[in-house]
Amino acid sequence: VQLQASGGGMVQAGGSLRLSCAASGRTFSSYYMGWFRQAPGKEREFVGSISLSGGSTAYANSVKGRFTISRDNAKNTVYLGMNSLEPDDTAVYYCAARDVHSAKYTYWGQGTLVTVSS
Repeated sequence: VQLQASGGGMVQAGGSLRLSCAASGRTFSSYYMGWFRQAPGKEREFVGSISLSGGSTAYANSVKGRFTISRDNAKNTVYLGMNSLEPDDTAVYYCAARDVHSAKYTYWGQGTLVTVSS
């Protein structure tokens, strides 16, 4: 599966953005989807994930209550809604996919930059 993330940009603290990740190739609904981010000078970290049907989500504590992951299997797209953005949310955001037989995310998008100014 090939992933293309979009929707990043610059926003002031307290603002909102929605990232999209469009998938092509094999059956999108067969993949668990995740969002990760990497801030300058830091390691990549988990942001959140969503189950095959979208009925179950999980989030990092740092974004819980502010970020929402959703997916539209008919459109082969996963979303990351981000509210109450903080300067510490500044990072390159990546979407990733793992199939049901894998414990690791094996497919990655190219990343989209989110910059939050104070």
